[in-house]
Amino acid sequence: MNDPGSEHHEGTPQADPTEGLPLYQQTSGIGPVRSYSVGRVAGYLRELLDTDPLVADIWIAGEVTSLTRSQAGHRYFTLADEEGALRCVLFRREGLGVQFNQGEQVLAHGRISLYRERGDLQFYVDALQPEGVGVLDAEFRRLLLQLESEGLFDPARKRPLPRYPRRIGVATSPVGAVWHDIQSVLRRRWPITELLLAPCQVQGEDAAATIAQAIADLNQISEEGTAPLDLIIIARGGGSMEDLWPFNDEAVARAIFASRLPVVSAVGHETDFTIADYVADARAPTPSAAAEIVVPTVAAEEERLRAARSSLAQELDQAMKTVHEDFGEVRVRLQEAAPDIEPLRREVSRLQSQAGEYAARTLAPLSTTLTTLRARLAALDPAATLSRGYALVLNTSGHPLLQAASLQKNEQVRLRFQDGEVGALITEAFPKDPATEAY
Repeated sequence: MNDPGSEHHEGTPQADPTEGLPLYQQTSGIGPVRSYSVGRVAGYLRELLDTDPLVADIWIAGEVTSLTRSQAGHRYFTLADEEGALRCVLFRREGLGVQFNQGEQVLAHGRISLYRERGDLQFYVDALQPEGVGVLDAEFRRLLLQLESEGLFDPARKRPLPRYPRRIGVATSPVGAVWHDIQSVLRRRWPITELLLAPCQVQGEDAAATIAQAIADLNQISEEGTAPLDLIIIARGGGSMEDLWPFNDEAVARAIFASRLPVVSAVGHETDFTIADYVADARAPTPSAAAEIVVPTVAAEEERLRAARSSLAQELDQAMKTVHEDFGEVRVRLQEAAPDIEPLRREVSRLQSQAGEYAARTLAPLSTTLTTLRARLAALDPAATLSRGYALVLNTSGHPLLQAASLQKNEQVRLRFQDGEVGALITEAFPKDPATEAY
């Protein structure tokens, strides 16, 4: 049998399947006869099947007959019962780990389509279970394996819950005990946290769509800043597998996976597990337990703070004790390592004493000499001479005139006295008699 796995899917068929098809006419009593190509008709039938929601996602029960395996690892078989038979294929990639034998009653999931090249109607199987498992359980296992292979359950992507959430979004029914229980637990444990309800159906045909929409709405409200959220709780009380089935829906699983806020799944009782539990960042066994795990209690936080304060005080005391001991050890080591400076101190004192005695002996004569020089300098001071009645003769430039012979008659001179200067005019010279040294 040829492998149809790579067969190309055409687009949606036209409203009129005959549009564009060749029309052949022949002469007959009833007028022209219209005919179409085989490939176009086969393609049209295939499109009808591929777009029919019933056969595009279907579980079928039957007995395995005519089982064969190709060299590529694909298994071809027929599902049959007393009323009919369907040709089936389970490709190698979907059939990994799936075991079944000829003659077994099985429950298979997949889609029905037309293998156009051979004109065969074929059931493309992607999951297979023993028939006794039940349709819901088989669908649960199929979707669980599919989403796990896509990484929706990867522990590495699960986000931690905030320790002190300020506002929590809750996706649940607004009626019933669940919403009331969550509010009661939050008020009792951590009353400062606000709750924002996104009402949705939690049971029935439309429940999955409303749950997924509620998760999306809470994310959008938080992003817009209208009511920023820290996490989301999706919750429902207990029930049968059928009652809880909306939380096994693929749309809900993908809405949780796409949520930018951490999600806590609290569906059913402790023994109930849904696909939402596997995708969520955290699972709570009950809705009330979800309210307990997302917030602390005031009493527990007070006790934690008291314990932290006591531990901090002990650590500080120990640190101070360690520092004091270390300081004492350093001081002892410094004292032990310090040089003996007492002999140096005595030597410095002796040198200071000697320097004082030397200064006294040396500076006393110098002081006397300095006094004598000061007296002699004072006697030679022109100002002192002027104070005794003498005057100093200066030329007009202020330079002293030392000899009378250097002066000319009618020459202007200046006379400096102790208290100032006066101008004078030379009118007559009186040369000194060298023989008598008198004027």
